[in-house]
Amino acid sequence: MHLPMTPSFRLDGRRALVTGGSRGIGLGCAVALAEAGAHVVIAARTEAEVSKAVGAMVEAGFSAEGAVLDVTDLDGQAAFFTAQAPFDILCNSAGLARHSQALVTEPADYDAVSDVNLKAAYFLAVNVAKGMELGGSIIQIGSQMGHVGGMERAVYCGTKHGLEGFSKAMAIEWAPRNIRVNTICPTFVRTPLTAPTFADPEKLAWINDKIKLPRVAEVEDLMGAVVFLASDASAMVTGTSLLVDGGWTAA
Repeated sequence: MHLPMTPSFRLDGRRALVTGGSRGIGLGCAVALAEAGAHVVIAARTEAEVSKAVGAMVEAGFSAEGAVLDVTDLDGQAAFFTAQAPFDILCNSAGLARHSQALVTEPADYDAVSDVNLKAAYFLAVNVAKGMELGGSIIQIGSQMGHVGGMERAVYCGTKHGLEGFSKAMAIEWAPRNIRVNTICPTFVRTPLTAPTFADPEKLAWINDKIKLPRVAEVEDLMGAVVFLASDASAMVTGTSLLVDGGWTAA
């Protein structure tokens, strides 16, 4: 009798790019991919933070290097990919949030959030896909807010909904080339950037009411998800979202 075997979650011999990978969710994703055997290139805007993250990963025995990259600089993006060997995996964790009530949204804030969450994310996927001659996995870090609405988050929600839309379209377009495109959509994750939100009693009560599991998310909650979507274990998964939201959108 032939028994089916679980496809490998290992990523040995593969090159992974993690944008926004020097801290928070991005750093967690970088470590997870490296733990699974990938060589990881961490790209972010701040050289000191990139160096610190890469140094810690190398010290821990992982294969990693760093690059300074502003993802909103599309000419810089193009030059970066020209200088790099092709990647097998992209995990785009670069993101920006400037929350306000819709009636007082400033055009400059709208543009800033859209430039990172939509435009830069779009062209990162395009640029990395050009080099994926043997296929690959593109993973965008979206948000539960790409599936629902939220108070004071009209611009942010709009960009994350847009991310879902173009990711589905790319998944269809690039499927014949064996390039898979998916999103990971977390709920509120405990990081230094979200500390002010969790320190606000009213906002914390709202979050705890929406998340059905009895806690908020930690960076570690996303690490298994990124390895799954990067690996052969998800070889038939494309054009979809993996919601790591504690039941938020189920309700």
